Amino acid sequence: MTVKEAAARSLAFGRAAQALDLKRGEFDLAVQLGHVRTTPGASGGPPRVAQEEVDRLRSVRAFPDALRERVRTVGTVEGARLISISPARFTRLARTGHFTPIRFYLNRYRAVVWLYLAEELSEFATDHPDLLRGRTPPALRAVLDAGEDRRARNWRGRRLGLLLRTTEDPWERAAAIASVLDPVAVAEVAADPYERSHLRVLRPELVPGRPESQAAREVVERLLLADHPDEILWHRVSLAEALKAARELRPAPRPAPRADRRALARPATVTAVRRTPRGLLTRLRFRRAAPVL
Repeated sequence: MTVKEAAARSLAFGRAAQALDLKRGEFDLAVQLGHVRTTPGASGGPPRVAQEEVDRLRSVRAFPDALRERVRTVGTVEGARLISISPARFTRLARTGHFTPIRFYLNRYRAVVWLYLAEELSEFATDHPDLLRGRTPPALRAVLDAGEDRRARNWRGRRLGLLLRTTEDPWERAAAIASVLDPVAVAEVAADPYERSHLRVLRPELVPGRPESQAAREVVERLLLADHPDEILWHRVSLAEALKAARELRPAPRPAPRADRRALARPATVTAVRRTPRGLLTRLRFRRAAPVL
């Protein structure tokens, strides 16, 4: 079956979400996590969902509740209630990296509200009951006393991993890695300005949309960029390796050499210059000959 034929028997994301009884945010998360498989769109268009995939998911027992539960997200209070611990203990475990956020948003006070997959929290409670009761282990207490908060770092790593799963193109993968590094760090790895420009064009959005207020945008921008030395080093090395693979596949687009551009423009310019004097000389000759007649 060709891509065009497959697209004809597929659904756009909005219609697929309706067919699966999911809210659009739930559907997007299901796609990111690989619970809903997509197919390429025709002629380079946005991806779609095959009708066979919709039918497969709808045939699963306990549809749609089972699928909804896999993408259900909870905040600190609901998450703590889910695994029967206090919100304070939940926050400590999240700050030390035991829970990896899947999303975040800013509340009215521009405070970051982290969201977690309920399914993962339940699995953690089953696998690590010792961390849900008693005193906080000394190793974790040392991390907290040092003021570390690994929630943003873990979210970035998870979001980047999900983005890298969506493409095999080396340039797109390099652009995804560059999206979590500040421009200075990217420039130190990619010295060629045309490569940096290409990375900016391909750069994916880590979060859908940006806040309207400048203060809120600054908060979000800080969450998007790597800020720990080990994290920055890891992404720099990953970017260098991705760029090496990308260059071997094809170079970054760049304008034609200046000499080639002049050669392409010369014929039209020369023709225009030559025609104008010839017309003037003809009129001058005609005026000189008029008295003789």
